[in-house]
Amino acid sequence: MKKISQKITLIKELKNKSILVTGGAGSIGSILVARLLEYPVKSIRVLDIDEHALFTLNKKLKDPRLRILLGSILDQDRIDMAGDDVDIIFHLAAIKNIEISEFNPIETIDTNVNGTINMIKMLIKKKPLKFINISTDKAADASTLYGNTKQLGERLTSWAGFHMKETKTATVRFGNVFESRGNVFEIWNEEIKNNKPLSITEPSMQRYFIHSKDAIDFILDCLLLAKLGEIFIPKMKLYTIQELADKISKHQKIIGLRQGEKLQEILLSSEEKMIAIEKPNMWIINSFKK
Repeated sequence: MKKISQKITLIKELKNKSILVTGGAGSIGSILVARLLEYPVKSIRVLDIDEHALFTLNKKLKDPRLRILLGSILDQDRIDMAGDDVDIIFHLAAIKNIEISEFNPIETIDTNVNGTINMIKMLIKKKPLKFINISTDKAADASTLYGNTKQLGERLTSWAGFHMKETKTATVRFGNVFESRGNVFEIWNEEIKNNKPLSITEPSMQRYFIHSKDAIDFILDCLLLAKLGEIFIPKMKLYTIQELADKISKHQKIIGLRQGEKLQEILLSSEEKMIAIEKPNMWIINSFKK
């Protein structure tokens, strides 16, 4: 009954809305776009720098409501154009790979921090109804450059939600998504295909995982809850890398931790736990309160 009620509320929320999804041709972004097209939306603008991924998405979905926008969140003029008359924005565009981000700090900071600043500047000018920022558990007590940049993105989103009257903002903070591209399973599948041992950084390493369907459900649920820049964190299952690898193959090799990696990721920092509101399926952090 609750799911039906939620579905009806979402239909009302999304009906005749123009939506912008940055990074919408990525693995999670494309799933979100496909799900949004199940609702009576007016149009969905997908902004991405990957021309081939945009082409593939457009060909796969074949929906007249889809608007394919090739561009970068570092281009303020492009962002402003993409945000014209938009009602809802989902911000997923980011540099995500830990190793690539560590060796390309200027580009990572530029995209993940300055790109998000550009989005916030666009919100101030265009005044959409809602802005949902997608973050990572690596932002909690960040130990990597990627995590630190995403933490700044969360703070920018919270600041905007508190100070902007016209736009409601929120951040959704996830762990790893099973079906996302570039994760450990993609590496392992390639190694299995080539008859190589699975690369294990550290057998006792623990990571939170969620399935893409559950992640998208959670994002849409939080769209209805967004008000003042809250951070929404779903309760996810914790796995050891050894546990995940054993399900695929016992033939493994240990390669050691990468720079900045933690043995166990956390969903909330100790400071956040003190102020977080716990619900049956999530935690909610209100950084600012009126």
